[in-house]
Amino acid sequence: MKKIAVSSFKGGTAKTSTCLHLASALSLYHKKKVLLIDFDAQANLTTGLGYDPDAQDSMAAVLLGKKSLSEVIVPTCIPSLDLVPADTWLERVELTGQLASDRYSHEKLKNVLHSIDYDVVIIDTPPSLCWLTESALIASDYSLVCATAEFYSVKGLQRLSEFLLNVSSRHSLDVIGVALSFWNPRGKNNETFLDVIESTFPGKLLDNKVRRDISVAEASAYGKPIFSVAPKSRAAEDYVKLTEEILARM
Repeated sequence: MKKIAVSSFKGGTAKTSTCLHLASALSLYHKKKVLLIDFDAQANLTTGLGYDPDAQDSMAAVLLGKKSLSEVIVPTCIPSLDLVPADTWLERVELTGQLASDRYSHEKLKNVLHSIDYDVVIIDTPPSLCWLTESALIASDYSLVCATAEFYSVKGLQRLSEFLLNVSSRHSLDVIGVALSFWNPRGKNNETFLDVIESTFPGKLLDNKVRRDISVAEASAYGKPIFSVAPKSRAAEDYVKLTEEILARM
């Protein structure tokens, strides 16, 4: 079982869309049994798959020992793709109950995941360097970094790189790649941004980039991945190629 934490240091990098479509493509086109974990209290991944976060249990209940992992897993519209939803409880879970006094609380998620049987687990982390993000990275084999060719996104990569380096010094973790979304092939500052990414994560920039496409937002409104709503769109094509590249690196 391979585990991937999908990370960014700021919002607006298509992190959640990347999680959703990487998982969907692995299930649909590569016959993988995949578990998505929404580990972000904003719960965008949960709503993007048609669930109401306020009506579901999240990983918070599992980490606090109130539920087993199997009890909080729900199905999606793709038969071989399951989801652990998020809720607002996640935001302060590390300050709740036994977790608050557990010096090894960051390893709780890693231990919980030993009980399941999937080909791939993909964890959507918050866009910040917090307890949830660190726990997800410790539980994972790989980190997939999400970014856009914009100043604040690229600037945040430098802090994220330091954070990942710190975690990998204590736990086995490899950056599998940097995925760029909202890509404009004609962007006048593309080369400058790509140079910064290369200097921050040498050799990690993924060749396949996801172009801006309104179909992604439209698919989210239906609570489904783009492959179910607009399978011939350019974003669908880009996500398929991106998934193939990530799978090759795994």
